[in-house]
Amino acid sequence: MKKMTKALGLGLFMLGLHWMSGQAPQNYIYTSSGDLKNIEKMITRQDIGGVQIVYNWKALETSKDVYDFSVIEKDLEYLTSINRKLFIQLQDRFFEPQARYIPDYLLNDKEYTGGLVPQYDNPGENKPVGSGWVTQQWNPAVRMRFQKLIGALAEKFDGKIQGINLPETSIDIEMKADKTGFSCDRYFQAELENLKFAKNAFRQSNVLQYVNFFPCEWDNDHQYMSRLFDFAYKNNIGLGGPDIVPNKKGQMKNSYPFFNQYKGKLSLVAMAVQEPTLTYKNPKTKKPFTKEEFTEYAENYLGVNIIFWSVESPWLRDPS
Repeated sequence: MKKMTKALGLGLFMLGLHWMSGQAPQNYIYTSSGDLKNIEKMITRQDIGGVQIVYNWKALETSKDVYDFSVIEKDLEYLTSINRKLFIQLQDRFFEPQARYIPDYLLNDKEYTGGLVPQYDNPGENKPVGSGWVTQQWNPAVRMRFQKLIGALAEKFDGKIQGINLPETSIDIEMKADKTGFSCDRYFQAELENLKFAKNAFRQSNVLQYVNFFPCEWDNDHQYMSRLFDFAYKNNIGLGGPDIVPNKKGQMKNSYPFFNQYKGKLSLVAMAVQEPTLTYKNPKTKKPFTKEEFTEYAENYLGVNIIFWSVESPWLRDPS
């Protein structure tokens, strides 16, 4: 068993080296748990290498220190049987009012100060501003529980999954009304601590941080973005993001120039074309971006190795 695990780890490492060699991005499917059998025709296409699946905290920790990873085990077994890889996205922030998917003890026990705070987000051009929630990672008690979950996942799945990614850095909360001890610096340091912990826990599988914006920062004026990219580069950590939108002005003042600056230097760059991303239009054609336009920008400007495609992507409905 140890020899097999070691061999798998070496295989993942060598695959990482292949990613750095300038090859075209690999195509993965982005979806939620429980959907795999429904999209089997997409997953088994010859041009699909694996699947990124979103798992929320509450689904994995049913009560304090009680973990249930059976859904991941089932997904991993299925994907392995069809020779596809699994990327876990561990979700601690949510974009719908009713989505409060963290364990109940975090919501109710005093030391966690409610566990969540409201956030507001506009995820795409065709959707109105909606409310959601973000976990108080800046609260050390909450962060400790999140890291314990990461550790439990690593103990079970390190070397078996292709990677794990932590969700996007962007949040939008009412800072003036906050009573949880939030500050922009505390938030940044919390994200860095979680990332460092994940990297130390997962020694064989890839660790990836989604980064797009940081609260309080624009155009790297707090050096959050530059410090994160430097940290990732020095610690062999992958970076990515939830949206590939060619030349999008907001991103061009935040994460995109750093992806370009670090092109070919990071251990892995993996970014998504999610449902909201598909609503954006090319200013020149006045039409939604095509697969070729997304891929060209991802490869040539951002240095992307893997693209996680929404199942709603039009090209996935065509025969492979």
